[in-house]
Amino acid sequence: MLLVWTALIGFVLVNRQDVIDWWRLRQYQAPAPVAQLATEDTMTDFARKVFYVNSPEIQDKASFAKQCLKGGGKHEQTIVIGCYHSDQAGIFLMKVTDPRLNGVEQVTAAHEMLHGAYDRLNSSDRSKVDAMLMDYYRHELNDQRILDTIDAYKKSEPNDLVNEMHSIFATEIASLPSSLEQYYKRYFTNRAQVAAFAAQYQAEFTSRQTIVAQADIKLSDLKQQIDASEADLKTRQAIIDDQKITLNELKAAGDFRSYNAGVTSYNGLVSEYNVEVADLRSLISQYNALVASRNAVALEANQLSKELSNDTVTINQ
Repeated sequence: MLLVWTALIGFVLVNRQDVIDWWRLRQYQAPAPVAQLATEDTMTDFARKVFYVNSPEIQDKASFAKQCLKGGGKHEQTIVIGCYHSDQAGIFLMKVTDPRLNGVEQVTAAHEMLHGAYDRLNSSDRSKVDAMLMDYYRHELNDQRILDTIDAYKKSEPNDLVNEMHSIFATEIASLPSSLEQYYKRYFTNRAQVAAFAAQYQAEFTSRQTIVAQADIKLSDLKQQIDASEADLKTRQAIIDDQKITLNELKAAGDFRSYNAGVTSYNGLVSEYNVEVADLRSLISQYNALVASRNAVALEANQLSKELSNDTVTINQ
């Protein structure tokens, strides 16, 4: 019996995490939406276990904010809306219903699962993984949005920087070095599908940002044309006024020959002035129409940002 108990205790110590997982999952049944996220993310059996051990919940904004504050959940700086409580203490995802943001829940689920996976790495594996992540970051990463996100984590959570890279690179970058691709096969049978989800809804922001930026350039050009036209019209108006005074003086002096000759020139100036006024009105109309369309797109971008924001989460776009 002593040998049996010794062997049993030894087995538990050696396989402590597996025993804990078994105990926590023995009666767990993943809710359908949670299981669907795992399927859409192509999570491996091991990744599903890590995900399910954390009893993931999809919550509305108010509940999500409370849960993420409670227990020191990680507040993400990236395009995901979720939090992970360390030591496999829970994963919480914010429900997003806007169809333009399809994919955000899938990416968030994968991102937070990977935090749980990183927690499980032994010291040897973690050193190897950290080295691969840092090498990619220092020598090959050229996505400016991702670089900006990493910079934000350097300021907000410097001690968790590589942990965040571990989640971000896997879920938001389509192509990685072969060593990292091989490593992430532990967690995904088709990692590219997760990255595609990220690209899909990130494009909803970047496409609108591009439209707004291009509109701002065009508006600046139109404004310069309008200002130049208004200045030219002011000069033309002064010339017309001066010539009108001269004509009136000629008429008053009875010099009708000079007056009649001057009228033709005067009418030509007025005609040119009216043409430029019409052109100016057209420019102003173009400017106002572009302002309206530009602001409509900017409003859409702001609405999307609000969908992915609450008091406890910062989003980088």
